Amino acid sequence: MQRSVVETIIGAVVLAVAGLFLYFTYSSGYQRVDGYDVMAKFNRVDGLSLGSDVRLSGIVVGKVVREQIDPATYLAIIHLRIDSKIKLPLDTAAKITADGLLGSNYIALEPGGDDKMIADGGEITATQDPVNIVDLVGRFIFGGSGGQSGQAGSQPQPSNTQPSNTQPSTTQQQTTP
Repeated sequence: MQRSVVETIIGAVVLAVAGLFLYFTYSSGYQRVDGYDVMAKFNRVDGLSLGSDVRLSGIVVGKVVREQIDPATYLAIIHLRIDSKIKLPLDTAAKITADGLLGSNYIALEPGGDDKMIADGGEITATQDPVNIVDLVGRFIFGGSGGQSGQAGSQPQPSNTQPSNTQPSTTQQQTTP
């Protein structure tokens, strides 16, 4: 009987600690940003997930709060929540980039120079898809683009297919006495 009471108390302590952990996680701002919503459309969003950072000059100013696909255009629609203290010009650009070689992806914002600002529910129209590092490395190593120098993206040089009009030269060997 004594053993089951101890096990029950330990179980209750574990549940209480788990509950405190969840409360702390949600109250500290996990995927919770007070601000306004902005939408951006991308062809691909490789490695981007809910809660990914939105950064401006390297500083976190928002989070990714929703992802969906547009059934008409098959574009990925990303909903961002931007800090209300940050106002973005209409010509702001958004690109998906990685935090280092093996780091997670985030959205980097590059503000433009327009005097008008994006309103709540507005859209960032200038977007850039993420670079697929695995494809780039594969092209470099295996010469996937057909380049002669082994550089990714290099174009093959045209070959000269015209017949030569010159006769093969004959060489005479000289013998020395």
